[in-house]
Amino acid sequence: MDESKVKEEFEKLRQMYSEDPKQQSFNALVLGEMGSGKTFLLRTARLPVHIDSFDPGGTKCLRDEISLGKVIPDVRYESEDRLNPNMYQIWKTEFMQRKKMGYFEAIGTYCLDSSTRWAEAIMNRILQKAGMLDDSDGKIGVGTPRFTKDYTPQKIEIQNMMNLILDLPCDCFITGHLEQTKDEASGRVTYRYMTTGKGALIIPTLFDEVWVMTTRELSSGVTYKILTQNTGTYTGRSRLSKGGMLELYEEPDIKKILAKAGISRADKSY
Repeated sequence: MDESKVKEEFEKLRQMYSEDPKQQSFNALVLGEMGSGKTFLLRTARLPVHIDSFDPGGTKCLRDEISLGKVIPDVRYESEDRLNPNMYQIWKTEFMQRKKMGYFEAIGTYCLDSSTRWAEAIMNRILQKAGMLDDSDGKIGVGTPRFTKDYTPQKIEIQNMMNLILDLPCDCFITGHLEQTKDEASGRVTYRYMTTGKGALIIPTLFDEVWVMTTRELSSGVTYKILTQNTGTYTGRSRLSKGGMLELYEEPDIKKILAKAGISRADKSY
């Protein structure tokens, strides 16, 4: 063994790690029911925040931040014609152009709101290309995805694009809705990520953080919390929580959570 070469390799890898900007950024899949504060949480993210919104009216809670230039929304994707879908292709073209021009280097946080509707837009595009949305002859089952022919291409597209999103030189914040499931035998109710096809299994595995926005009604009013771990009813997960850095329930403040984890909270110039 050449000890000098081994030490040189150790040092090279340590330096690569310390200089990797992705080690000082974070990504989160933030799940919750309507009105749980998913999008509103972006008020506490590193600025500026860019939102690609597929969720109709989702950015209205950020009007003040938008007027101040802290949040930059692209809301054109909120209006999808189910029988003539084109929003996913428009989004993909814009996203790739912005990535190529270095736009995201000036962004503190990128948000896709919501991935549930984004995945639906992908499926709509796939069904359109397959001629599955044409109901002019009154066919039964028009628009119903086929297991292999439609769900498999959707799965591949989701994976490919999510990998590109998570490789951006900024924090990535992806929202998603929850759906309720009930075990008929035990009556136990659980909640899982709502998306089509295999996305419910695939997308969460790509993220460092899977947070669930929760609400609780008290005599003093409604309180909002971020669930960072799995409780059985909700599936949360956090790499930042290892070592006791995060509580089971955290205050809805991204920068405070980053401070706990020793990650930079600095905004970018905007």
